[in-house]
Amino acid sequence: MLKTFIGGLLLATLFGTAPAFAHDTWVQTNTNLIRSGDAVHVDLMLGNHGNEHRDFKLASKIALDGVDLKVHSPDGKAYDLKSQLIDVGYTPKEGFWSTKFAATTPGLYLVNHSVDKVVNHGTPARSIKSAKTYFVVSSSLDNVPQENPGFDKPLGHALELVPEANTVTPMGPDVPIRVKVLLKGEPLAGATVSFIPRGVTLKEGFDPEYERTTNDNGRAMFIPKDGNYYLVVVHHLTKEAGADFTETKYTATLTVYVPDVCPCCGE
Repeated sequence: MLKTFIGGLLLATLFGTAPAFAHDTWVQTNTNLIRSGDAVHVDLMLGNHGNEHRDFKLASKIALDGVDLKVHSPDGKAYDLKSQLIDVGYTPKEGFWSTKFAATTPGLYLVNHSVDKVVNHGTPARSIKSAKTYFVVSSSLDNVPQENPGFDKPLGHALELVPEANTVTPMGPDVPIRVKVLLKGEPLAGATVSFIPRGVTLKEGFDPEYERTTNDNGRAMFIPKDGNYYLVVVHHLTKEAGADFTETKYTATLTVYVPDVCPCCGE
């Protein structure tokens, strides 16, 4: 039993040495709605998931080489957050990266992360990842506009989750999360999309409660029943090879904060 514990501890500590482990990144904010002039805290997370990401748990911490992290404002400006990130862990592989972003212009903001590098977890593979989350800035929290356009605009990631309904306004229990999966700009049919609530571990295989398969147009939909953070995840593995890798693994994530009460409609 001691050997099992030590072995598991080593796997969690030695980033990149365990075969078959898939590392998914995601971004999240402490809230999805702020008043003009306030700030959100933006976190860059990494999960070390040998179970094909069946949960919302942290493991290890991404190295920042090759990482892109930006906030896109409603007026079309992009703000680089990478240089502002602080390490909230004690050791190189513990915790996560975080920073603060203050906003004044009302509207919908997009936090966007991407990374493209060759990794080796037993087999050399090119790992192409994208991650998103959204938040809204309002002049008044007592009168939040429900129309905040821009959520359905693709950024051009190799594999991308594009919301087809605003994930902030309105948002609450029983408000559908609708997404389209795009692979190199085209809808990806037959992909498994996981909608993972924080604190829940999905069943092995295909979990019909929290997973959906995209239709011919690349669309999937999930209705959250409770307020929580929801991590939307899709993977795509191909035999695309290069000089120093034998396959290509695409990953896209979208973090949706579902409040217990919708701030727009009060329900």
